[in-house]
Amino acid sequence: MELDSLNVVAPDEAAKTLLQCCGSRRWAQQVTAGRPYANLEALITRAKEIWWSLQPGDWLEAFRSHPKIGQKDAAEPVSDRSRQWSGQEQAGASSASPETADSFRRLNRAYEEKFGFIFIICATGKTSDEMLSALRQRIENDAARELTTAAEEQGKITELRLRKLVGNS
Repeated sequence: MELDSLNVVAPDEAAKTLLQCCGSRRWAQQVTAGRPYANLEALITRAKEIWWSLQPGDWLEAFRSHPKIGQKDAAEPVSDRSRQWSGQEQAGASSASPETADSFRRLNRAYEEKFGFIFIICATGKTSDEMLSALRQRIENDAARELTTAAEEQGKITELRLRKLVGNS
């Protein structure tokens, strides 16, 4: 989609499109309300501002739109494009050894039990070992720090997806 198109489509269509980049409905609605955007950088800047103005419940909603590392399906229904992007982003996990895949399953479960949400990482360009190392490190965080860290990772994912969505408009 071109940025010009995103700027002029009906608000419900724009919000639906933006949900492919970040699964928080409030974020998508507020980014939609900020249109028109002069360029991609203006969109990204505003998207970040909105993201950091949201409440933790909005962040948790966004996290639920991602599959666990090493899995294909998110907790919440997502678009085909979101599913495709997640698969591309997690490509490094697809080549994980059986031992690494087992560690992901075990640590994903322990992480979710400890924090109440899934492990979020901007996986683009990371190997399965790098992701597993990050999971091992982050599971040691306290709840407040980890929520912020996960939100930072979601922010990185959102920016990458916005760049994919509107390209070099």
